[in-house]
Amino acid sequence: MRCQAALLVVMILAGGRAADAAPLPERPNVVFILCDDLAQGDLGCYGQRLIRTPHLDRMAAEGTRFTQAYCGTSVCAPSRAVLLTGLDSGHCPIRANREARPEGQKPLPEGTFTVARLLRDAGYATACIGKWGLGMFDTGGSPLRSGFDRFYGYACQRHAHDYFPGHLYDDDRRVPLPGNSGPGPKRTYAQDLIAAETLRWVTDHADRPFFLFYAVTLPHGRHEIDDLGEYRDRPWTAQQRAYAAMVTRLDADVGRLLETLRALGIDDRTLVILAGDNGSSFAPDDPLARLFDQSQGGRLRGCKRTMYEGGLRQAAIARWPGVVPAGRVSDDPWAFWDVLPTCAELAGRPLPPGVVTQGRSLVDFLAGGPAPQRDHFYWELHERDGPIQAVRFGDWKAVRSGPRRALELYDLAGDSAERNDLAAARPEIVARAEALLRESRVDDPAWPWPAPDRVRTGR
Repeated sequence: MRCQAALLVVMILAGGRAADAAPLPERPNVVFILCDDLAQGDLGCYGQRLIRTPHLDRMAAEGTRFTQAYCGTSVCAPSRAVLLTGLDSGHCPIRANREARPEGQKPLPEGTFTVARLLRDAGYATACIGKWGLGMFDTGGSPLRSGFDRFYGYACQRHAHDYFPGHLYDDDRRVPLPGNSGPGPKRTYAQDLIAAETLRWVTDHADRPFFLFYAVTLPHGRHEIDDLGEYRDRPWTAQQRAYAAMVTRLDADVGRLLETLRALGIDDRTLVILAGDNGSSFAPDDPLARLFDQSQGGRLRGCKRTMYEGGLRQAAIARWPGVVPAGRVSDDPWAFWDVLPTCAELAGRPLPPGVVTQGRSLVDFLAGGPAPQRDHFYWELHERDGPIQAVRFGDWKAVRSGPRRALELYDLAGDSAERNDLAAARPEIVARAEALLRESRVDDPAWPWPAPDRVRTGR
């Protein structure tokens, strides 16, 4: 009994890692794979039966799968901004998708501190390959002015809806894809080029620490793919067949990347995290969501652009041989704003004076220790119908689905589907939630919130 107690103390002092565990590699590589609109239920390791994802299932078996990993918020641009800045969506400078013409989105402000800037300053090579969507090259939000040495892919997320585009960007140089212009069949599937550039860049930088933000567009709509493969003759709609093929293609490309890390002999010093950027773009009653059971038997409510768990919880897997426990499934929550402080600890790079984050380092947690303790998680999103917000504290979750909507309250411990609104029965918890919703955001003229006296609080 004394031996067990002593072992427990040693593990606590070691941050939860076993006392005889090998020390973490110095300045490991970090790869964050962000998948556009991927739902938890799309992957075999989360229970998917109709879409094949053998490489991601193997990644989960070789690492840790998370059931309560949260995105930044439930649409593309602000979720990515949260991931990169370490600021939750109550503090992040981007809190909605805002389009710019003729190409681009509302940019990150000049000089925004990002995880890429932190790691580049620590001596890492840095690249963003895939979809950006946080500012064109003539703005402060350019990827090349946000800490990335290298960019390849779609600068504008609206442009990224086209899988056979007329051009991509090589750094800030617009590169035409002639085979995709004019009438007739398109010849170049953008993901072919993006995947090839990813493998090339990793191979070229295998001899020094690197940070790769691999922002894959699949399986975001428009649902297009050059080869339906094994789904060609399935008795489904064209959209369902294309969607399944896109998820399997995503799986294959991640498999090629993991195999490249193995072949280069660097997978044991490379942390790879894969996650969706927000929930599925399909509501749970949509035919595609029903066919593929994206709500996992009704376990998750909601989808993209909502504050329910189906819009905020992501498929998320971490793999790092010898460090991240193999075959582990964790129900502990974490969020995108934790990535920046995690990378700071891995790189041995303290945050500069004045840089703040709502995140907590996940280093010990990823290595098998306990999840970091925190008071709450907060989200907001500014859409055409007005801002929405949510807060989670312990197992309590409060949702406001519009500025003049009554607050909903759920106990996630027994109601992850958020079916039983307990607001009327637990006014004291509602009061705590209301206080957190007020305290967890800073005012920003770009993201105004209605005055309190205009917000309806009754039912």
